[in-house]
Amino acid sequence: MPTLNLITNVKVPDAKAFALEFSKFAAETLGKPEKYISVIYTHNEIVTFGGSLDPAFSLRIDSLDNISEQENEGYSKAFFKFFEQKLGTKNDRGYVTFIDPGRANIAYESTTFATIFGPK
Repeated sequence: MPTLNLITNVKVPDAKAFALEFSKFAAETLGKPEKYISVIYTHNEIVTFGGSLDPAFSLRIDSLDNISEQENEGYSKAFFKFFEQKLGTKNDRGYVTFIDPGRANIAYESTTFATIFGPK
């Protein structure tokens, strides 16, 4: 796990290629194996930010055991730069929300990560 849920008013030319590129980038940035990365890209032409429809986004990252004040600062820089390059969004046109739901609250392979890895 992590899951990255991106909603943006920017329509990319090839959504599948973008999602795969974003998956690789997320794995490298978050330090997690790509085989556990889940990316959801949703284009919604009606995304406002700051009272305008200029290019904008909202990203929610759910990830276990690597969300912290120190780590999030570096992640933020990387994701905002990626979106500026790939979506044309400025760094004041979106939010990134970081969530660590806890091992007991994420299921995988018919069990939870608390069972797989033990409680944290």
